[in-house]
Amino acid sequence: MPGTPPTRFVYLGPEGTFAEQALRTLPAAERGSRTPARSVGEALENVRAGDADAALVPLENSIGGAVGVTLDELAEGEPLVITREVILPVEFVLGARPGTELAAVRMVAAHPQASTQCRNWLRAHLPDAVVVDVLSNGAAAAGAATGEYDAAICAPIGASRHRLAVLADKIADHAEAVTRFALVSRPGPPPPPTGDDVTSLAVYIAHDRVGALLSVLMELAVRGVNLTRIESRPTGEALGRYVFFLDCTGHVADVRLGEALQGLRRVCADVRFLGSYPRHRWAEAGDRPVPPPPGLSDVDYADAAAWLARLRFGELS
Repeated sequence: MPGTPPTRFVYLGPEGTFAEQALRTLPAAERGSRTPARSVGEALENVRAGDADAALVPLENSIGGAVGVTLDELAEGEPLVITREVILPVEFVLGARPGTELAAVRMVAAHPQASTQCRNWLRAHLPDAVVVDVLSNGAAAAGAATGEYDAAICAPIGASRHRLAVLADKIADHAEAVTRFALVSRPGPPPPPTGDDVTSLAVYIAHDRVGALLSVLMELAVRGVNLTRIESRPTGEALGRYVFFLDCTGHVADVRLGEALQGLRRVCADVRFLGSYPRHRWAEAGDRPVPPPPGLSDVDYADAAAWLARLRFGELS
């Protein structure tokens, strides 16, 4: 991030969860302070109040979809911006106190989303065990460590934090499941463009206008801006009133995305800029941004702008 690097980080707690594991992939967070928050709202309010420089909160999961509370918090209150995304593979383990045998497990603690994502494994390996819902993966690991439960479904960091023996690893039904986290800060200049960026927006359409959503999509499409995600959330104003969350390729500094933002400003009831930031890069070959169609690259836009400037000065060549 530009300017002074963040040193005080807050994340959706408690300790020993995937959010902490994701935060610790950032070198600045490893060097700085890391404080768990009780909720997404509390984490973001700490940033708004200046008690933290940045907050890491979950944005979406490849199995469970968008995290509604995070979207709602970003759309309301004092503006905040995303400065980075972190995508973390969701790898659940079954942890228990050392010496525990799998055959002896009768009660398993798990967050409801965790047990849902491990349903097939539980059915195959612990068909008679009772699964007890707890508030977080970290709470599950803590409960197993104290002996309140025989075992816990938790993140690897939770098992190591509470010194649990791993009875089984990679027990999720979907091996490719990932969670996308957002690092959120107070408004400021966005990170410089990298050529492989994401811009996030919250768009309020004019509900009394026919084709309002189509107008939004056209502003992006005619400029070759790739829309990678669209999600609607109720505004709470009235039934049928929604805010649309958009992720698109490109950076606010790019000419064609800048023109698209100007177009959205004209046709929408309101647009909240949620940040331009580097896209998470995977190690696999072939992980490349989608190129714009012919005639819609930034070079094409610059060439067209230069041509128009020459026309205005009477130069026809």
